[in-house]
Amino acid sequence: MRTRFVLALFTVALATSAAAQSSLQAQADAAYAKLQAVMRAVKQAAAPARRTVFSQTEMNAYLRYRASTWLPTGITEPSVQFIGGNRITTVVTADLDGVRKKSSGGWFDPTSYLSGRLPVHVTGTLATSAGKGRFMLETATVDGIPVPRVFISELLAFYTRSADNPAGVRLEEPFELPSEIERIDVTTGQAVVIQ
Repeated sequence: MRTRFVLALFTVALATSAAAQSSLQAQADAAYAKLQAVMRAVKQAAAPARRTVFSQTEMNAYLRYRASTWLPTGITEPSVQFIGGNRITTVVTADLDGVRKKSSGGWFDPTSYLSGRLPVHVTGTLATSAGKGRFMLETATVDGIPVPRVFISELLAFYTRSADNPAGVRLEEPFELPSEIERIDVTTGQAVVIQ
């Protein structure tokens, strides 16, 4: 009798897990389709503003199932929380050993003090208007340890370097929003892209 009960619980747990994974995959696909539509949208004269809503659940499903194709090597397990008031929290696992190998390693280099694959938690405000955006850092921790702004700036620059941009993206530097996006409004649990 006990064996049957355990087997039944195991079967229910597997079925529930498979259904949840299927639902997350569907949400990841929905977010991907919305992102593609946003990137292809072209504003037409006198047309009303186009609003595309991304739920926090959709975005996290997208990050889990679809982001691996464009995430830099060394960054895994991304997630986002839409806090509201245009505030966002992101968490990634970053390979800090790769950053250390490329840093100066001196006493004043903040990247020389942490190593391994650790969770990086960042909270800030995304201010957007008139087709421009800027992220303003509020707090940052690595493995629960508060880190200075310069540490996050170094991580961001390291992981966004490319042939076109050898210095990488600079923290808190203004940027152009793509695809004629006018602004992005972040409310509790969702982000609304307005084109």
